[in-house]
Amino acid sequence: MSVRTPQQSAHPSTDDSSVGEFASASGDLLERLREHTPLVQSITNAVVTNFTANVLLALGAAPAMTDIPTEAGPFARIASGVLLNLGTPQAEQREAMVEAASAANDAGTPWVLDPVAVGFLPVRTALAADLLDLRPTIVRGNASEIIALAGLGAGGRGVDSTDSVDSAIEAATAIARTSGAVVAISGPTDVITDGERIVRCSNGHAWLTLVTGGGCALGAVLAAFASLDDDRLLTTVAATTAYTVAAQLAAAESRGPGSFAPAFLDRLHLLDADTVRSLAVIA
Repeated sequence: MSVRTPQQSAHPSTDDSSVGEFASASGDLLERLREHTPLVQSITNAVVTNFTANVLLALGAAPAMTDIPTEAGPFARIASGVLLNLGTPQAEQREAMVEAASAANDAGTPWVLDPVAVGFLPVRTALAADLLDLRPTIVRGNASEIIALAGLGAGGRGVDSTDSVDSAIEAATAIARTSGAVVAISGPTDVITDGERIVRCSNGHAWLTLVTGGGCALGAVLAAFASLDDDRLLTTVAATTAYTVAAQLAAAESRGPGSFAPAFLDRLHLLDADTVRSLAVIA
């Protein structure tokens, strides 16, 4: 299928025919990303800034780490997409996040909320709730983070999930229905829902969890793809598929997480639409 313009965006159900449609669209959207080079504003944690920028560059997007008040809002208005990652939410960055989310909403810029380690940590948990009230386009997190964000649990062990992906589907569906966001739960199989449709993406490799920023950078990729089509379930599936197919290919030629990280950047850069379509495991 050809990628539709926002005005023509389709909303496939998740029956057998739509599974192939998601795989095909994932390749199409990757090509479209390379044509448009979306500008992604990443207000993210200090540990992963460099890796996130390199992931966006390798994929074909343009990173901008504009994360201070009075600049964050105006930049969100001109960006193609925005990531708000709560990994190291210092006071100035918290203010910039609220400013960017509000400006993105005013400008129609899609934005991603990554509620890192919410649940038992009071500052980020309160901030995540405030940002969720501003109606993000996409919410991405591990199972424990999604459950905590929905108010159904206390979170995981720091940034590590202690819950299964399947156990977070109820929470993800509730968040999607109340906020209007597409919710992506990261795990061995990623589960993505808009509150009605549920899609499972099963590419990837465990070494992504052993590279600092492996999960966080996906949030920026979700923002990049979200700028390409109004069907944000479709763009979230496409972004997740492209990202995890590259990880799968990188792992096949690596000896461990140390060699995997640069191989992953190479594979993102070399990734093509046909490879995404042929290797996508979507259900």
